[in-house]
Amino acid sequence: MRRREFIALLAGTAAARPLAARAQRTAKLRRIGFLTSAARPSSIEASYLSGFPHGMRERGYVEGRDYVIEWRFADGRLERFADFATELVRLKVNVFVLGTPTAVPAVRQATNTIPVVMGYSTDPVGSGFIASLAHPGGNITGLASSQDDAAPKQLELLTMAVPNLSRVILLVDPSSPNSLPIIKNAQEAAQNAGLDLVRMEVRNVEEIGSTFATLSGARAVAVMVVTGSVTFFHRERIAELALRDRLPSMFSLREFVVAGGLMSYGESLFDFHRRAASYVDKIFRGANPAELPVEQPTQLLLVINRKSATALGLDIPFALLAGADEVIE
Repeated sequence: MRRREFIALLAGTAAARPLAARAQRTAKLRRIGFLTSAARPSSIEASYLSGFPHGMRERGYVEGRDYVIEWRFADGRLERFADFATELVRLKVNVFVLGTPTAVPAVRQATNTIPVVMGYSTDPVGSGFIASLAHPGGNITGLASSQDDAAPKQLELLTMAVPNLSRVILLVDPSSPNSLPIIKNAQEAAQNAGLDLVRMEVRNVEEIGSTFATLSGARAVAVMVVTGSVTFFHRERIAELALRDRLPSMFSLREFVVAGGLMSYGESLFDFHRRAASYVDKIFRGANPAELPVEQPTQLLLVINRKSATALGLDIPFALLAGADEVIE
């Protein structure tokens, strides 16, 4: 081969390589539909939602090159999930990731073939989402919270933090499939501890306000909040009202304490979403969601907001502070 022909061949190969690389990347670009009951934050990277793209980066994926995320924010309007699910099926997403279990029924109605990763759920077997934790079956897998099992410990921690506690208000979002197993365990634990547990349902921010109005001025009362789409969406309002009315509050997710709540014993949504990326990775590599066991956390975290404790006039016992995984000053 002549030198000029060889150089021309090299030039042609070099010119073709970027085109081939771009074509290869385009062929591998996956589309992820992410549904959440939250409002769109001003910055996803600065919010708990960043756990998912963070987890994807940990596994070597580059957003825009290997995948794109179709974010859908319900802004607390759960009825929007049906339209979101239908739209994302039409867009031919490769996988759904659900930031709330309240989105599961709508997605199940829209598809029984596209893989679905639950980024957060409670008792998905009891809710009828999967057949079992070890063998989910169908197209749904992902992560399950242990907040139902954590309810007795949450009540115990409240009694340690609040002297002479006799009555606990259990704030429940009845639309959430999380609620029933948590209510059951909390009721049993309260009865064993001699606490008066009063269940109050909230379906919107107005009902949250009216519920706290009935509690204003009550003594020896604390509030324990069951995580649901409504309670999580309005977590800052709940924390604000609890502080205003000097009511100690207990939650199952760290994000409530960051918003101003007193304590949480449970998990972090950031970490749930980060771990959801491992399921997406496995599905992208060919795994069948029906055969991917649903994972539960092996460690629950105690988070205390000391600033909120001061505002409530509470002197948190040293044993609690020493045993906390995180203290927000």
